Amino acid sequence: MSTVPIALRFSHVSFSYDTLAVLEDVNFHIHEGEFSALVGPNGSGKTTLLKLILGLEQSQKGEVRLFGDQPKKNKSMIGYVPQHITYDPTFPISVLEVVRMGGVLSTSRRSRASRDKAALQALEQVEMGELAQRPYSELSGGQRRRVLVARALVAGPKMLILDEPTANMDAESEKRLFDTLRLFKGKTTILIVTHDMSTVSSLTDRVFCIGAQKPGQKGRTVVQHSLEPMDNAPAELYGGEAKRVLHDVELPADYCTFDGGANNG
Repeated sequence: MSTVPIALRFSHVSFSYDTLAVLEDVNFHIHEGEFSALVGPNGSGKTTLLKLILGLEQSQKGEVRLFGDQPKKNKSMIGYVPQHITYDPTFPISVLEVVRMGGVLSTSRRSRASRDKAALQALEQVEMGELAQRPYSELSGGQRRRVLVARALVAGPKMLILDEPTANMDAESEKRLFDTLRLFKGKTTILIVTHDMSTVSSLTDRVFCIGAQKPGQKGRTVVQHSLEPMDNAPAELYGGEAKRVLHDVELPADYCTFDGGANNG
């Protein structure tokens, strides 16, 4: 059994929208400091699962625990990086101002100088410090994504969730993003959500697939699969580093390779 505390646990969770069953009997867990990926095709229920983690929805059956409590109570421990952010490109907001909006930092009573300092430190972590005063609208798609990571990091979250982080990114932007995430591996719990069913970043400790339906069930469940390194991965895959998802190798819900190679979590 792993001695590392569990950051997120789904225990026999089922969720429906009225009569539409989306998730049924979902069981999985993620340890603190673990780098995990949740994969599944569009429409499989990834967004619903994210809403449960973020405390925006509540399951009809089962239990979701985030750092030992209900997600609503601990949602401030999550730094969330959405796939898209809606903004007015004509609105004159700087990169620094976007980051400063992150989490509890934006509503704290700290001085403007201390908030700016924290925002600049977060930008330095994602190698965007030199663009702090640049208008956000002038950035490339990859640069904007890294700014959103900085916004999520500025409040010091215990868990970082990124929804489709490499969407519309070029290979160099992907490499920069995952180089940044590598700095937090083992220190911050990281969950990547993606529709790419075949490969994940080489940083990934475990992968969970949403979309499998057991016989007799209407909702979808979550299955843990095995991973294998890819030799000579194409440069467009996470900056040239990737692991292949072995969908034909299903692992038990409590299987874990975290904590120095323990096989049970």
